[in-house]
Amino acid sequence: MPLSQKQFYVYLLANKRNGTLYLGMTNDLIRRVYEHKNGLNKGFAAKHGVNQLVWYEVHESAMAAIEREKQLKNWKRSWKLELIEKSNPDWIDLYDGLF
Repeated sequence: MPLSQKQFYVYLLANKRNGTLYLGMTNDLIRRVYEHKNGLNKGFAAKHGVNQLVWYEVHESAMAAIEREKQLKNWKRSWKLELIEKSNPDWIDLYDGLF
């Protein structure tokens, strides 16, 4: 899937299958996941080793992405796990497929 700067992304990272999850939003998914993978931002994700991209979706506006991120932050963990399993049942790291 080609990525564009005019798109916005809501994404989930994990440290392992069914492990710790991190939910985020960005306008540059490749850069943001790279930062997570290389510990460039000190915070929750770096502290817990959460750096595998296991799910993402594309939005055409920042507002839509922000609303979706807020929605998902209110979801139960089990719902987030189901969301990942639906499109990525093997929990593969999707990062390399972004290029």
